[in-house]
Amino acid sequence: MSSFTSLNFLEVTNEAGAAPRPPSSTPFSEDSEKEVEATSGKEVEPVDSLNLIGLQQKEERTTLIEEQLSETLEKESDVVSEKSSDFIVFRKCKFAENSLPSQEKNIFKDDGVSEYVEKPSSVSLETDNVKSTHNGKPSLESREGGTPYTPKEKCQDSVGNGESYTSQEENESTEKPEEKLKKTMRVQSNENISDNISVAHTSLKSCASVGTGFEKNFELNSILSAIRSNGFLKGRAENGAMVEEAWETLQKSYVYYKGKPVGTLAAMDPTAEALNYNQVFVRDFVPSGLACLMRSASAGGDPVIVKNFLLKTLHLQGWEKRIDNFTLGEGVMPASFKVLYDSHRQKETLVADFGGSAIGRVAPVDSGFWWIILLRSYTKCTQDYTLSEMPEVQRGMKLILNLCLSDGFDTFPTLLCAAGCSMIDRRMVSHSVILNLSFDSSVLMCLHFEQGIYGYPIEIQALFYFALRCSRQMLKPERDGKELIERIDKRITALSYHIQKYYWLDFTQLNNIYRYKTEEYSHTAVNKFNVIPESIPDWVFDFMPLRGGYLIGNVSPARMDFRWFLVGNCIAILSSLATPAQATAIMDLIEERWEDLIGEMPLKIVYPALEGHDWRTVTGFDPKNTRWSYHNGGTWPALIWLLTAACIKTGRPQIAKRAIELMEQRLSKNGWPEYYDGKAGRYVGKQARKYQTWSISGYLVAKLMIENPANLPIISLEEDKRIFMPKLTRSISF
Repeated sequence: MSSFTSLNFLEVTNEAGAAPRPPSSTPFSEDSEKEVEATSGKEVEPVDSLNLIGLQQKEERTTLIEEQLSETLEKESDVVSEKSSDFIVFRKCKFAENSLPSQEKNIFKDDGVSEYVEKPSSVSLETDNVKSTHNGKPSLESREGGTPYTPKEKCQDSVGNGESYTSQEENESTEKPEEKLKKTMRVQSNENISDNISVAHTSLKSCASVGTGFEKNFELNSILSAIRSNGFLKGRAENGAMVEEAWETLQKSYVYYKGKPVGTLAAMDPTAEALNYNQVFVRDFVPSGLACLMRSASAGGDPVIVKNFLLKTLHLQGWEKRIDNFTLGEGVMPASFKVLYDSHRQKETLVADFGGSAIGRVAPVDSGFWWIILLRSYTKCTQDYTLSEMPEVQRGMKLILNLCLSDGFDTFPTLLCAAGCSMIDRRMVSHSVILNLSFDSSVLMCLHFEQGIYGYPIEIQALFYFALRCSRQMLKPERDGKELIERIDKRITALSYHIQKYYWLDFTQLNNIYRYKTEEYSHTAVNKFNVIPESIPDWVFDFMPLRGGYLIGNVSPARMDFRWFLVGNCIAILSSLATPAQATAIMDLIEERWEDLIGEMPLKIVYPALEGHDWRTVTGFDPKNTRWSYHNGGTWPALIWLLTAACIKTGRPQIAKRAIELMEQRLSKNGWPEYYDGKAGRYVGKQARKYQTWSISGYLVAKLMIENPANLPIISLEEDKRIFMPKLTRSISF
């Protein structure tokens, strides 16, 4: 950039007809200072001709400088769009006759836009057309291993206050020749530039190597307009439109029963057959309910729909549940329900599905857990304890917990469940088979298939733990409540130890399992589950980074499912089932394996996909669960809210921001699909429904939490220090 030196200034004044002054290191010589002191107390008669000449000189200088400024801005606008680290620096140097008495330095920061201004306290910035859109939400930065940020209000800047610079002529009467005004303004280009502008005060040092002159007519609007013209703020405007579209679509999905909203449809794809997508699913409604809770009442938040949903599903729990000639447990919650109009009786009726119409006829184990978790979220957000303290609600929680805490033959605190009982509602189960391939009994071959959902899947165990802790907060100790609370405390302690100890896998633990000895007997055994090291799939050794770890998919005798399941790991973080160190390691793994777990569209529900012989054996040739599709390694945008909450809790919001930005590039343009196919999540799922409600609400919840992390406690629990870890001693196995 060009800068004016003292010689340039002399040339300008010579052209105007003014007498040149010799250059000096200071604005005034010692003689001139004495003359000013000598005449400071005397009256000086004004000379109109001299004043007229002075004004003409100023106007000519102003015109010339403004022309140079305009040329500079045009050149620099191109440079800004090429490099995010380029700066446009403007510096206004005033000589003694135009200096002002004081200096005040402000910093304006707006993600990629930062302005450094040194100005007198009596002078303000003219910004008639520039308004701050800052909404008081905190900005988030990366802090590995740290605690989540506490929201703080940002101070408003002079742009938001509508201050304006006064003209130079109005301030000349108060100027002193001994002081000099310097104005420096920097604009840094960045792809994430926003309209939010915040203020922080600091002192600045002038840089002699960079500078150019500009006069009073320069406004901040010219810089912001130049940035907008290069398209830096275009993405932000598009994202705002995407959020508005999401809210409108979510509200259109409301299901009403007797004039009251009781839930949201699973999907509203006008081009596909309804099937069961015209029903209200319990697990699908959770992000919709959270979005209604987190949104402020002034912006359209609606906690009433959450309350109605909880009460209506509680009412359905009391129905008799029969599949063929078998009656289900009293505490089973429905997987879904829908509202039908009975033309014969001229009234609306409810039809619930407890698994009798589901694929595989499997009762939903996770519905009851999600119901308890959402009940706690409603109570935490609204502070309305009357709902959870209702006798009917207390009884509903006890029925769900009695199903899970009943005595049986299990030797582990984990909950045994069938395949298809949760979000992954299709056959994804496998087993290990020992085959004798010769007449020699010593020649055996072990065929290992991923164990999958059947048995003790991490998703169900994490939800079980989460529901236990939520119930512990809401149950009243009256009558049989005290005994149930004691059972909950014992199960929480045992379950947390079991998951943290036997489900955790990192580089060190993988190496230990690889070196396991088998057929160990007695309580001194190290390989407690008798896992055969040869059953470890080859992909694990390449997938496991040196930094990071995760909770594996399933653990049971002689079986370990080493696959990554997103829902189980994120729920483990939110419920504090995972230790703080493990939670940090899970975030490390996501960063290290970003291309595998996130790809071009978040998020992989499971990794890796089953292929070839494993796919044929495990899924039974399921055409919907082909490799990298649906539940077999498919990409589900609806899960973004779980990742966002886990990232905020672990102090790593930048991971969630990056994932959300990927979603915003395509999700709305593709019609809010249910899932994506492909190893990188590049293609819309071959059977994916459009306008899937929880794809919409999951995105909204993620945005609400990123903008205001104070929403995190609605869906997160802090670590319970009262849960003690039993001290077990084991000898080394030989």
